[in-house]
Amino acid sequence: MARTLVTAAFLIGLIGAAAGAPQRNAAVADVTQAEYDRWKKELSNWGRWGKDDQLGTLNLVTAAKRRAAAALVKDGVSVSLAGDADTVKAVDNPNPYDHQMLAIGSDRIGVNYHGIAHTHIDSLAHIHENGVFYNGYTPAEDAVLKNGHTRNSIYNLKNGVVTRGVLIDIPRLKGLPYLEPGTPIFVSDLEAWEKKAGVKVGPGDALLVRTGVWARRKAEGPWLRGRAEGGRSAGLHPSVIPWLRQRDIALLGSDHPQYVSPSNLRGAVHDFALVYLGVHLVDNADLEALAETAAARNRWEFMLTIAPLPVRGATGSPVNPIAVF
Repeated sequence: MARTLVTAAFLIGLIGAAAGAPQRNAAVADVTQAEYDRWKKELSNWGRWGKDDQLGTLNLVTAAKRRAAAALVKDGVSVSLAGDADTVKAVDNPNPYDHQMLAIGSDRIGVNYHGIAHTHIDSLAHIHENGVFYNGYTPAEDAVLKNGHTRNSIYNLKNGVVTRGVLIDIPRLKGLPYLEPGTPIFVSDLEAWEKKAGVKVGPGDALLVRTGVWARRKAEGPWLRGRAEGGRSAGLHPSVIPWLRQRDIALLGSDHPQYVSPSNLRGAVHDFALVYLGVHLVDNADLEALAETAAARNRWEFMLTIAPLPVRGATGSPVNPIAVF
């Protein structure tokens, strides 16, 4: 009997491989390093919009896409997707916001925003592989440290992002207040939500995936997350990468930096999206109010606007994304 089960599992794995990575589920083994490396060539968007492109998949947000997004506004209700500026040091917030009052009518705000605490957007100059960024950009480290990035910086988004946002609420799909740390999200979960919610993620969309980080933190307190040794986070399994490419999303956001940990490929979705797909990422969004607003209307699509700080050469920016229903 045991041998039969092993054989069956092996056959299921072969069938999944033949059908392509988007059909993976929890019964299928992790993505191998060889498979991941092959995707770097097969799924890459380098050169798709020309050798000088710095926008990546935001090229898919056309004037027509913006007009269609604006047409989604029916109630005129807006919802922030940003967490409050957190000034309290914790295991998951090693670099709190620094807010100092300088005078009765003047203050200073400072933040090291990358990481797992603060809502921000990553530019295509944030992550590299062996010194190479999206579309083959290879800056000299000394020059970057002196003057910032000459390509792929957040300054390219000075005019903002306006597009259709789609929320995928995995805890709600599973009847849970939040996902437990370490829970992987597979393509089967994403498509089950599409079917349940009556939406389909498509070209030029901003895909937002809720795992319930902030609901769990409120209930259980902070815990070690992210890439740190021992960090545990619910998030997208590496096997979703071909699906993201197939759906041609313009932007990816979540209440955590887009990946499950622990994983055999650390930070795989986050890094692949930035370096090879050219997808800008919104990390650590607070999707709790958005989820409640969407559920009250049973509407999981909306107009999304994002306006980063126009800092030349920067690797990203704190942001306050706004969804409008």
